[in-house]
Order: sequence, then structure tokens, then C-alpha cells
Amino acid sequence: MKILVVEDDADLAQALSSALRDQFMVVDVASSLREASELAFAGTYDILVVDRGLPDGDGLSLIEQLRHVHDHTPALVLTAMSDVVERVRSLDYGADDYLAKPFSRDELMARLRALARRPAVRAQQFSSAGDLSLDHDVRQVSVRDEQLILPRRELLVLEALLLSKGRTVHRQRLLERVYGEGEDIHANSLDSHVSRLRVKLEHARAGVEIHAVRGVGYLLRVTPGLDQE
Repeated sequence: MKILVVEDDADLAQALSSALRDQFMVVDVASSLREASELAFAGTYDILVVDRGLPDGDGLSLIEQLRHVHDHTPALVLTAMSDVVERVRSLDYGADDYLAKPFSRDELMARLRALARRPAVRAQQFSSAGDLSLDHDVRQVSVRDEQLILPRRELLVLEALLLSKGRTVHRQRLLERVYGEGEDIHANSLDSHVSRLRVKLEHARAGVEIHAVRGVGYLLRVTPGLDQE
């Protein structure tokens, strides 16, 4: 899952980013409305976490702009303004949820999980292919009910491929899902993650194969003949 955090408090932004990355999420951070708009309109995000009080305006204006162009990416608003009028205003501007500062990490994660379960983000909690299954809510991979532990980037690659099972996922799309804005990406970084993931799936006898589509990207499909075994 890819999250855009819009927060001008550097310490809070860092804390949020660390907490989200601990949950295997890719995070981009913007500290102003201008920067947030550039990222939001150019990138692909599953959820926006938006602070109200930014140095160049109210974070609600970003949500309003996105809604005007029919971008319905779920948005969670963070603010020190906790009165009912401001909560209602946030929702009226298109926010999907509201969290007043200060807040606990556990509550933030619970609200993000709830947003992630909405149809606009993901149509189902579980994805499966062959003997492999992925619980998107708790980000757990299993092969025949045995948990398969994967590093964050390999899990993100698998999630993207599994959600498009049987269809080619373009290389650029995978890069967007696996890496954050401004991260140093070596030429073969993605290929290395896919290669290691492929070996682990084969070793676990997951019943799926990852194929490279030359010059395009990758696809995941069930091992031929598995259904007949």
C-alpha cells in the first residue's frame, strides 16, 4: 500500500513515516500544499493522510481539488482543531475520516486499515492463487496455511502481482508501488526483488510462477497443471 503523508511538522512526519513503513507501506511525505498537490496529481496513492494547518494553506483544499477532478482516493485528515464544526467541515470537503491531535499510533493504524478495506482501495481482503494467499488487512502471506515471511519490498511486489493475477503489471507501475518518491533506485533493484521473491515462492511450492514480459513488466500466474493435481 502506498500512502501520501502531508504534514509540515518534521518530527511528526518522520514518526508517521516510520510507523507506516513498519507496517510494510510505501510512504511519500509532503510538507506543503504545493508539494502535496504535485505528488497527489502525479502519483498513485491508496490513502492520503493530510494535516489541516500547512504553511501555505489548509490541507482540506488539496482534498477539495482532488474531488473536483473525480479522484476519490480515501483521505484521513489530521488536525489540532477538534470541535464539531471543524470535523463536519473536513467531511464536507471530501475527507473520509478525521483524527484529532494528539492521537495514538494504534488508533491511526486502525483507521487506515478501515479505509483500506473500502472498495475504492481494494475489493477484497484476501487474494489467492495456487496454494498462495495474502491477507491484505494484516499483510500476511501463507502457503497452504503456513506463513511465508517476506521483506517489505518483496511483499509489495507480490501484492501488486497477485492483485493483477494473470495480467501483466507494467514495470513503472511496480516501481510506483514499491518505492517512494525520491528513493534511490538502482537499475536492477526491482529485478533483484522479483528474483528473490520467485526463488522463495518456488522453494515454498506455492503453486505460482512469476514471468518476465520482456520490455513490459511481470505477471504472476498459477503453475500449469496445478488445478489438475
